[in-house]
Parts: sequence; C-alpha cells; structure tokens
Amino acid sequence: MEASTQDANGLAGLSSARKSLLLAVFCFAQFLDTFNNSSLFSAIPRISDSLDITNANSVWLLSAYQLTFAAFLLSSGRLSDVYNANYVFISGASIMGLSALGGGFVRSQVPLIVIRALMGIGAALTVPSALQLVVTMYPDPSQQGKAITIFVGTSALGNVIGLFIGAIIVAFASWPWVFYVIAITGITIAVLSWILVPKAQVSEEPSRQNKFKRLDPIGVGILSIALILFVFAVTSGSITGWGSARVIANLIIAIVLIIAFFVWEASIPEEFAAVPPRMWRYQNLGILIATALLPFLWFGIVMMLYSWLWQEVYGWSAVNTAIRFLPINVTGLLALVVSDVGQKNFRLKWVILAGMFIAMVGTVLLPFADSQSRYWGFVFPGFVLGTTGVTITFTTANITVFKVTPPTVAGVVGALFNCCLNLGCATGSAIITSIQTSVEIHHGGPTSYDGRAAGFWFLFAFVTLLAVCVAIFMENTVPPVKKDIANELEARPPVAAKESKSG
Repeated sequence: MEASTQDANGLAGLSSARKSLLLAVFCFAQFLDTFNNSSLFSAIPRISDSLDITNANSVWLLSAYQLTFAAFLLSSGRLSDVYNANYVFISGASIMGLSALGGGFVRSQVPLIVIRALMGIGAALTVPSALQLVVTMYPDPSQQGKAITIFVGTSALGNVIGLFIGAIIVAFASWPWVFYVIAITGITIAVLSWILVPKAQVSEEPSRQNKFKRLDPIGVGILSIALILFVFAVTSGSITGWGSARVIANLIIAIVLIIAFFVWEASIPEEFAAVPPRMWRYQNLGILIATALLPFLWFGIVMMLYSWLWQEVYGWSAVNTAIRFLPINVTGLLALVVSDVGQKNFRLKWVILAGMFIAMVGTVLLPFADSQSRYWGFVFPGFVLGTTGVTITFTTANITVFKVTPPTVAGVVGALFNCCLNLGCATGSAIITSIQTSVEIHHGGPTSYDGRAAGFWFLFAFVTLLAVCVAIFMENTVPPVKKDIANELEARPPVAAKESKSG
C-alpha cells in the first residue's frame, strides 16, 4: 500500500491531544485558503490606489488566485493519493507563505498578480492533502464526520471573517500586512506539520515509474489547462464583454479540452486515471460535487455586491462595512453547531435540503434591500438565514462526499469538491457582474440598486434549481453520522464498500 493511503503515517494511532493539535493545524490551512481572497475585498481599494491599478485590472488580484487554485487542485489530489500527503501539505503551505511574504514587499501591479497566482498554487496543494490526512487520522465514522465538519467549517469562516480581519488590518496598519499575516500563518503551519505528523513507514513501495503513471500527467495537464482557460474566459467576459474573440475562443477551447479529458480518462487503465470513470458510479457523488458550486458563490456574490455598494455608494468606511457583515461571521459559527446536531440525528440528504431551503428564504430577501434604511429589515435577516443555510449545506455535503467514497481516493475527491467551490465563485461572480452591468446601463447606472437586485434574483434562482436537483437526484441512503461502523458499511454503495476493502 502507498504512503498516501496513509496509515503508513500512523496517524490513526496518535494520541487524542496530538490529533487535536494536528486538526487545528490543518484547519488553519483551510481557513487561510479562503482568507486569501476574502481579506482582499477590503484591501483592494487601498492596493489599487497605491499601485495605480485600474478597477478593471484589480479583479485579477482575486481571479489570479482563483485561477491557479482551481487549476492545480486535481494535480494536488493525485499527488496526495499517490505520494505522502504530508509532504504535499508542507510544500503547499510553504509556497503560500513565502509567496505572501514577497507580496508584502512588491510595489508593482504585474509582480503582485503573479505572486497571487503562486499563492493559489500553494493553497491548491494544501486542501486535498489536508483532507487526506484528516480522513486517515479519524477512521471512525462518527469522529471523522465531526473532524470534517470542523475542517470545512473553518473554510466557511475564512471566507466570511476574512473580510472583517482584512478591514481591521487595512484600517489600523497597511495593506502589506494582509500578506504578512498570511505569510506568518502559512510558514508556521508548514513547520508544525513537519514536526507533528509522524514519518511514514512504507512496507511496499511501488516503482517510481508506476507512481508517475498514477499521477496521470497527461490527463491532469489537459484538465488544468482547460480550467485555466475557462476561469480566464469567464473573468475576462465580465470585464471586456462576452462577445469578444478572446472570451469565446478560450471558452470553446476549454470545453473541447474538458471533453478530451474525459475521453482520455476512459481510454487508459483505471489504476492510472486521475478521475477514473468508476468514480462517477459512487452513489450520489455527482450531485454532491454539484452542491459545491453554491457556498463560495453565495458568499462571494454577497460580499462583492454589498462591499462595493456600502463603501462607494453609501460612503461607509472599510471598518463600518465589515461591521455590517458581522451577522455572517457570528451566524457562521452558530450554524456549525446546528449543522452538527442535524448530521447526528437525520439522514444527510434531509440536512442538505433543509440547509438549501433556509438559504433560499434568506436569499429572496436581498433583492428588496434597496436603501440604507432596509439593512435591518432585509439585509440582516437575509445574512442570518442565508449564512445558516449555506453553511449547513456546505459542511453536510463535505461529510457526505467522503461517506460515499473510500479513503483511498480522498485526495481526488477533495480536489474535485474544492475545484467546484472555486469554479462556482469565479463563474458566479462573472455572471453576476455581467447581469449587474447590463441592467445598470438602462436602469439608474452603477449607483442604483437595480443591477444588484437582478444579481440577487439570479442567485435565488440558482439556489432553488440546485435544491430541486438534490431532491430529485440524490439517493436518501446516507445515515446520520452517529451510526456505528457496521451500519456505515451497510449504507455504503457496493462499489465503494468493495473498493474500501481492496484499497
């Protein structure tokens, strides 16, 4: 068995205290991955003024990170499954930390965008590897479910708290300190992981040639290029228009490459495929991966539309804007507790659907928040309900996706799930920007609420459509997480259970 299937690392046998400390390390990495983007919402206006970056180009400070993060996730997942996941994690945290350190010192637009892209690569290496290590460290289903809930919950918190922390840093220090905080945290978690994770002891070492083949460099390369072109196209479309040759050509090439990727995966031996066709036979995997399009899309759109409105139209400071986002921060913490209770007492399909319904109720309030006086009547309850619903959906889908797949493919499964998270954010932000711009041309201009209201109606429609798909296509076979191991194995689809034994 390979090092990446890990209990070559002896993680499951560690003491409870050491496991808890390691889980905290992995959670900080997950927090940092989403903090990387959300913290810049408050810092970008200052960075743009300091480095003379136009509004159109400033979007690349966010998109460069999302582009490489999404593109390299599958590579990271395969590395984590084939090689030692801890080494992949340490490499990613180090790259992210050192790149962020450089970002605090540069004072030029292009180098800073390049550094943001490097930070995205580092973050991409940490997510699947950390998930692989967490799943291995907690083999018991109940403990594993709780650990994954905490792990993915820190991702949601990084997304919502990052804006507040970024605003505080910008207000009381300077924008380079956003990068310095990321650098200090990234380097620290790399060192702690090196110290705390026991060195792997591998009894059967596959040949280097077989390991390299199992990385599927051709397939991963095709998909990485496709994702880079896709994210580049949708980001450019929101800036230059969807009818430009640059956007259309990149979208067509990306779609052709995605088709070529699946053809390639079906044509090679499954043991060498990054995403073998049999993976899609795991019950509910496809619909669970689809739910990953929602969380970062919802939080990203809400933060993008309101942070600009409140600062540029209403004239609120970065700190006052961040304070208005506090309901998201506080509710996110409480929603983790609610989510955990639901997961322990109800089948996970019902928990996901409940979360989506709550998110729908919260989202439908936001199109009506067209003035400062409507914050408490519409924005506040919309934030509370929307955050609760999205957090419940996010954490429960994350747990469920690892219940329907064996631990041997945890790295790839985590990569696919997180890839959809970031694709949802990048694509959704581009679509909303286009909707907002097109509406504002004919209705009140950029200072009106009409374009934002149209964007929120699109968001509501998307949440509703996704909920309908879950209700129809997701099989209600995954029990509450408190079920014992025997019940857990009985509930698993035969393909997954069989592979779990053989893996």
